[in-house]
Amino acid sequence: MPDSLNKAMQRLVPVWDFPTRLFHWLLVALIALSWVSIKSSWMQVHFLSGYSILTLLLFRVAWGLLGSDTARFARFLASPAAAVRHILRIGRREPDTEIGHNAAGGWMVLVLLLVLAVQTATGLCANDDILTQGPLADWVGKPLSDRLSVIHLFNFKMILAATLLHVLAIASYALLKGQNLVRPMITGRKLLPVGIQPPRLASPLLAAALLICAAAIVAAIAFLAG
Repeated sequence: MPDSLNKAMQRLVPVWDFPTRLFHWLLVALIALSWVSIKSSWMQVHFLSGYSILTLLLFRVAWGLLGSDTARFARFLASPAAAVRHILRIGRREPDTEIGHNAAGGWMVLVLLLVLAVQTATGLCANDDILTQGPLADWVGKPLSDRLSVIHLFNFKMILAATLLHVLAIASYALLKGQNLVRPMITGRKLLPVGIQPPRLASPLLAAALLICAAAIVAAIAFLAG
């Protein structure tokens, strides 16, 4: 089909709401800040970055249950078999008709959220055997804190590996399938066939309320344990 005719049969559809896009790019920035701060021994910055990531994760879990269609776990988590079938078609150049995450991308999102959850949870309990420790280190005791510190260090390598895999997947879609997955996460809109119904996008006010609740929970943890 000629490109001009193909484009005439498509329209820009809102697929990613602003809260989801903001979460995505803030998370990218905070992961980078966490890495730079630990390498530079900026421990206060590292703690603030960790608290911010935990706040975003709590928000994302709530948004995955109550938010827009494309943000909901129930909508984008396909079966493992469907994910495998999708990966096997990676070399097939075809138009992008996915409204949100594809079958493989949904599982990638879940993996990233899980490794980040492990990182923030262990960070709350970790210690460096010198001057710095997480707010829950004393609560769990020194032996367990030491074990969780080891997990905290190792798990960051898992985060880097998962992030690299995510970037490689995006590059593969661009090179092999001709699909730009980055632009919709910036603009919120995607060029899709005319017949595809746009997803329901939840209220930004709901997102703001959930973010405030998440921040309050993290602040309570930091205050009560401090």
